[in-house]
Amino acid sequence: MGKMIVYQILPRLWGNDCDHPFPCGSLEENGCGRFSSVDEATLRYLKEELNVTHVWYTGVIRHATTEPYAGCPAVNPQVVKGRAGSPYAIVDYYDVNPYLADNPLERMDEFEFLLKRTHDAGLKVLMDFVPNHVSRSYGKSGLCNGVAPLGASDDCTVHWQPGNDFFYYPGQALSLPLPGNYYENPAKASGNRFSPSPGIDDWYETIRLNYCDFHTPTWDRMLDIVRYWCSKGVDGFRCDMVEMVPWQFFRWMTARIKAEFPGTCFIGEVYEKGNYSLYLNQAGFDYLYDKSGLYDTLRAIVENRGSARCITWNWQSLGDMQPRMLNFLENHDEQRFASDCFGRDAKRSFASLAVSLYFNQAPFMIYFGEEVGERAMDSEGFSGLDGRTTIFDWWSVPSLRRLYGHIHTGQGLSGYEDGILSGFKRLLHLEDTHPALSRGATFDLCYCNMSSPGFDPDRHFAFLRGDGSETLLFVCNFSPVDSSVRITIPREAIDFMHIKRTEPFDVNVSVPSDSFGMVVLPV
Repeated sequence: MGKMIVYQILPRLWGNDCDHPFPCGSLEENGCGRFSSVDEATLRYLKEELNVTHVWYTGVIRHATTEPYAGCPAVNPQVVKGRAGSPYAIVDYYDVNPYLADNPLERMDEFEFLLKRTHDAGLKVLMDFVPNHVSRSYGKSGLCNGVAPLGASDDCTVHWQPGNDFFYYPGQALSLPLPGNYYENPAKASGNRFSPSPGIDDWYETIRLNYCDFHTPTWDRMLDIVRYWCSKGVDGFRCDMVEMVPWQFFRWMTARIKAEFPGTCFIGEVYEKGNYSLYLNQAGFDYLYDKSGLYDTLRAIVENRGSARCITWNWQSLGDMQPRMLNFLENHDEQRFASDCFGRDAKRSFASLAVSLYFNQAPFMIYFGEEVGERAMDSEGFSGLDGRTTIFDWWSVPSLRRLYGHIHTGQGLSGYEDGILSGFKRLLHLEDTHPALSRGATFDLCYCNMSSPGFDPDRHFAFLRGDGSETLLFVCNFSPVDSSVRITIPREAIDFMHIKRTEPFDVNVSVPSDSFGMVVLPV
């Protein structure tokens, strides 16, 4: 089995061919992608050209939006971020967004066909599980499967009690940071703040769920939601902001789901490195974001705020948890590498990409468009010019339109985009001819090459990958100039990697700027 490669895609933006979107435009003006846009050609591209194993469909579950659509009413814009709304402000856990369907009244059938299409392509499906909060308009209309909404039996005369699904502020009306006529009394606590008066930087459009650190009816209701999607054929879940939910719930829930649906994968969005062991070893997660580890380390190096030495320090701090980190350079929360806010040029990403992909056996995630250097330098509306591809607005991304055209016609990409895509494909397919990259051991060579000719420990990173049948030497160059380095392979590496040599030896490697060099060591 090869390395796990996750491709995150926002169906709202995929396949939207509107070539002149308006900032803050409506759905009618700017259009959107559909489930059907993720067609056989798209899935074949992911599987065959990018070596993807899992597709994370982001923004599928029905969320709050300012647009009335197919019997689903518009939500008061005072409690919606952007005209399209946040995919993480859920209004019905048992429904999918009608705007993603060609026939909105058959939207669940169309989603199930997307699941089948994805599985038939040899790919697994991940989707979001948002356990911490819901939209302020949650449960007010159109619940799809007739299940009583969360909070239906709450006693809202008390701030908290174990049987309540939400937290209340009796006698206090909600005070929102933006003007409008939305009224809520008693106010409910926001997703990230216990207050009847959330600020502009808070998740003011959401309501926080009450779990407790012991079993409550809320636990049962949230388990049923996960079970519902598993029964549809979903293979795993990216679980949102899990540190805001008691870990005891996840231990209870993941055990039950895995017993009923063996092989279900749980990926946790965890930011506090001190909590990694807790969520991996006790809460039942298979993988965790390593945003606060490798991502932050690589970003600091690229931005000349940190040293390549920190890559060593990061893996040493992780120990045996390292293979269970989900590595990435981009996702919907982070700024695009090629944006003016980060690396500025996707050509500079290949040193970071080589480390993230092949320094260890950990899975890797690609954010759609990353492989053609999408810059996210549009001012789409609510999202603004921030180096992130909007998740809040109806929008159409030029590079994604060109990529979609390339997939379906073989044309459309610029020469620059085609070069970036070729570089991604080369790296992603290395394991096809070098299986040690998906199953082999790792040896960090930096400690014994600090003074080696041409080696800069602040801008270079060197490591071995091997499985006994072959050994590969990688040298990653984070500097803006080409480098020629001499790498010493010490006795410890020879023994550990089972290299068939008797004495330490040197290897000369030429490495392009902001890229990597790979040498297959002679047996």
